[in-house]
Amino acid sequence: MIQAIVFFPLVGALVAGLLGRIIGHRTSEYITTGLMIAAALLSWVVFAGYWFAPEAAEGAAHGAGHAEATKVVVLSWIHSGALQLDWTLRVDTLTAVMLVVVNSVSCLVHVYSIGYMAEDPHRSRFFAYLSLFTFAMLMLVTADNFLQMFFGWEGVGLASYLLIGFWYQRPAANKAAMKAFVVNRVGDFGFALGIFAAFVVLGHLDFDGAFHAVEAQKDATMHFLSWEMHAMTVVCLLLFMGAMGKSAQFLLHTWLPDAMEGPTPVSALIHAATMVTAGVFMVARLSPLFEASGIAMTTVMLVGAMTAFFAATVGLVQNDIKRVIAYSTCSQLGYMFVALGSGMYSAGVFHLFTHAFFKALLFLGAGSVIHAMHHEQDMRNMGGLKNKIPFTYWMMIIGTVALTGVGIPGIIPDFALGFAGFASKDAIIETAYAAGASTGYIAFWALVIAALFTSFYSWRLIHLTFHGTPREAHAGHGHGHDDHAAHDDHGHGHHGSAYDNAHESPMVMLVPLGVLAVGAVLAGMVFYGQFFGHAEHVEHFFQGSVVVNAELLEAAHKVPLWVKWSATIAMVLGFLAAWQMYIRDPKMPKRVADANPGLYQFLLNKWYFDELYDRIFVRPSLFIGRAIWKGFDDWLIDRTLAEGLGARVKDVTARVVKLQSGYLYHYAFAMLIGIAALLTFAIAAGGLF
Repeated sequence: MIQAIVFFPLVGALVAGLLGRIIGHRTSEYITTGLMIAAALLSWVVFAGYWFAPEAAEGAAHGAGHAEATKVVVLSWIHSGALQLDWTLRVDTLTAVMLVVVNSVSCLVHVYSIGYMAEDPHRSRFFAYLSLFTFAMLMLVTADNFLQMFFGWEGVGLASYLLIGFWYQRPAANKAAMKAFVVNRVGDFGFALGIFAAFVVLGHLDFDGAFHAVEAQKDATMHFLSWEMHAMTVVCLLLFMGAMGKSAQFLLHTWLPDAMEGPTPVSALIHAATMVTAGVFMVARLSPLFEASGIAMTTVMLVGAMTAFFAATVGLVQNDIKRVIAYSTCSQLGYMFVALGSGMYSAGVFHLFTHAFFKALLFLGAGSVIHAMHHEQDMRNMGGLKNKIPFTYWMMIIGTVALTGVGIPGIIPDFALGFAGFASKDAIIETAYAAGASTGYIAFWALVIAALFTSFYSWRLIHLTFHGTPREAHAGHGHGHDDHAAHDDHGHGHHGSAYDNAHESPMVMLVPLGVLAVGAVLAGMVFYGQFFGHAEHVEHFFQGSVVVNAELLEAAHKVPLWVKWSATIAMVLGFLAAWQMYIRDPKMPKRVADANPGLYQFLLNKWYFDELYDRIFVRPSLFIGRAIWKGFDDWLIDRTLAEGLGARVKDVTARVVKLQSGYLYHYAFAMLIGIAALLTFAIAAGGLF
């Protein structure tokens, strides 16, 4: 069964990619989508086996993380001396959770894309890329060793490059794809170094061997130049550098918003539920390693808290509907890393699980809005769409209340009465407070403030898009990014045409929204006990696939009531602020922006990170490259050596060649002159004898 789950998407990618022109677009769509539906259904079967599993396997020690997983050997891979690695599919609870997330979202995105990409002339290639990405992600989550994980890690990077730049005729899409690829290479360089360091320190590349070796090496040091460093800290920080790139954490986040240049289904698949969660999955999978380094854990927590706060501030002022959701993704990933850094890996995976449903719902809902508005993406050119696309409106409302965390905390012990985001996000906030110390409290307040901002920009999106009066004086003429190169002519009609002609999306696009909405409503309440209930329930569910910190889990459940209510209060305040500024007094945002122009520009320009990196990295690199080009290659090589020295050699040889006349008497005369010169030299030197 696991082989079918993993390789069905690969089969679909090969069929659509290699035979798409022969079998046609429609057949390619049906084959790839059908295989993804089968893989998704089988993933739920596997997940159900762990959900309803009997008592955890004996030997799944209390938080040890060493329980044996089910392993399926695909083929023999690397056998060299002590290095023995097979291509093995590792299946445990953590894998099962990721299989459900990856395949469910990918399946629904495939179905949705049948409608969304219906007019694209290259859609068979698009579906091949979607399935290829899914296969690479499945390779990552089923990896049983570092090298296999690295293969999947790089595979999703390649597939994301292809999907972000799918409309390659557009310069903006090409630049966004290249930016995502380059920024991720920075993180991947650290990830590769982390793998090398793990092999040097632990002596193993397979996960089980590495996990068992941690205890013996937890106090080991590593000598580098003149420094003596804690070995496991070095290993974990390098590995986390890879997670920062792939999961768009602070400093390596700049690629994520630009990736919205790809088609909207790509945004839902890659940047909501799968690729960006690869870093979260990796840290959770390697939790036994991270537990050996307090510095690494603190770093993960603080970077996550900073990311959650930073992305939430930038999301406050974005005008592109997809970019608002993109910064929301970045912020929610920060929440996940706070949970991981605190040692509550199950809570981080819980938010990853619930986030997949409501964030994919929001992205696909935004795609339905863009489709209705003839590919207009600027929210300032929308408004009043509630009655035009009612089903999409209510799906977006469900996604928004799930994201903002609507629920009632502290009513029923060990149960979350609320939407999916409420259950998992509040679990992380409570964990951060329970972690205590300065870092825990810093993370707690950063997450609460981020919850306030999240509520504000989420309801701002709803109000600007669906409520109020249509801002049709500018419809079709905004400066939002056109979402479809093939439809450029659709959004540029007469004034108000985009709104006047707005219509609900076809059923093939609406059904995935309805399915995701069910997950956004129920996922938190249904699975709360498995991810964040009593310690024995969490240990029973995960069966050692991640470390479970029973003491921290118990402390998180016993935090003060005001802590449990903090995120809810922040959510309500954000909702009221958005209602005041965009419904009751629509001119208020302009007044606030005019009163604080510096702050507004600072947030609108995303803290000027792109400009900063341009000054620090891009311009110096261009200067060095231009200096080498003009100074070394052009002047030294071409002019001085090739055209200078080379030309002189050519001149000399041209003159020397003239001495070879071909006439015998010329050569005899030259010999006579030579003999005379020798005799003259001999006489002048003192005679011949």
